[in-house]
Amino acid sequence: MRIDLHTHSDRSDGTTSPTELVRAAAEAGLDVVALTDHDTAAGWDEAAEAAAATGTTVVPCMEISCKHAGHGVHLLAYWPDPTYPPLVHELRRILDGRDGRTPQIVEQLRAHGIDITTELVARHGRDAAAIGRPHVADAMVTLGVVDHRDEAFDRWLSPGRPGYVRRYAPAVEEMIRIVADAGGVTVLAHPWGRRDNSDLLLDGMARLQEHGLTGVEVDHQDHAPEQRAQLRAIAAELDLVVTGSSDHHGAGKVDHELGCNTTAPEQYERLRELAAGATRPRGAGRA
Repeated sequence: MRIDLHTHSDRSDGTTSPTELVRAAAEAGLDVVALTDHDTAAGWDEAAEAAAATGTTVVPCMEISCKHAGHGVHLLAYWPDPTYPPLVHELRRILDGRDGRTPQIVEQLRAHGIDITTELVARHGRDAAAIGRPHVADAMVTLGVVDHRDEAFDRWLSPGRPGYVRRYAPAVEEMIRIVADAGGVTVLAHPWGRRDNSDLLLDGMARLQEHGLTGVEVDHQDHAPEQRAQLRAIAAELDLVVTGSSDHHGAGKVDHELGCNTTAPEQYERLRELAAGATRPRGAGRA
């Protein structure tokens, strides 16, 4: 069984529709794929319908933007009830923050001589729940300012760069609790990718586990082999679920092909069992 527990569609910053993503997952030989769009469940229904035609199991998930120790972190929330009011409230605040800062980003880029407009950015995110930095990056590629998204982030859009604007993000500890109250389970996404990891070593992970963290994404393209080994050891010591995934974004990310990293079947089953034991406010089903 081949399992990829982290992918994106054009409902956030991927470049293919949920239907196209599920079909591509089936063609890539995946038996299970999680749709994990940023801060939204907007693609879940379409993905589930596509899955029925392909025989692929789709896991409903969202990747929630949070903060921890002064850094941005991403939390994968599997099987939460997307109608749970506190979750809805926080997701709306996050999405509004994405939308609200885009004109400011555009203004700052224009001040540096880049002929970019909010209209061009919006065209790149037409089906997304919110317009964010990846869509700004795509517009910059269209303008020929950069060659790809990674270059846009590295040169212009990351913290400390000319186009960066802060936005709202909830504390990861609080979001872990909210997802648990919504009947979901949580996995810390690519925790050592492109950031200082000093706050997320054994002690830091243990503190998040005390708040209810279920697992950690170990096998990810942003983790070097030695980092994967260290993270796997931490997960083993804390008895956290270990996942692996592609973090696929269609054409939005290079070297993140579907199934390039996968989750072991026994780890997936453990994640499902823990989710099945969670108290659900509305009793939604599970893949």
